[in-house]
Amino acid sequence: MTVSIIPVTMANLEIVLPLIADYQTFYHATPDIERNRAHFGALVTTPALGAQWMATTHTGKAIGFVTAYRTLSSVSAAKRCLLNDLYVAPDQRGAGVGRQLILHCTNWALSEGYPGVYWETDHDNYTAQKLYDSLPTSREAVYIYTLQGLDLTKQG
Repeated sequence: MTVSIIPVTMANLEIVLPLIADYQTFYHATPDIERNRAHFGALVTTPALGAQWMATTHTGKAIGFVTAYRTLSSVSAAKRCLLNDLYVAPDQRGAGVGRQLILHCTNWALSEGYPGVYWETDHDNYTAQKLYDSLPTSREAVYIYTLQGLDLTKQG
């Protein structure tokens, strides 16, 4: 199958939104189409935030996407590129689409002056890990802490 990797634009954003919703559902989040339209549309209108691409078939059907965010690292005192989202429709997995999306994102990051890309995945997402381990990547074990909606002024 021939796959094209194209930038997400305001003209084609609607095509990728259903895949974004599927991705969010996979990670047990509740999709909100209006919030998604605004959030991912901001990547199109404000490229300083990052970029997004979708994989499409020869018929123009979206079958996957990847999102990159521009970040900074205090440890290395350098800019970094976070490959925050990678998703391929379940019926398209195993055909190399995810690999193409990662490599496309990495090439973009290098062209933008980043040393490469980094990302995270759930510890039990073995399908994705199999792909990631097939690339010349390194794996780190980290803990991710989240603190939300807490008024710290009331803590003792």
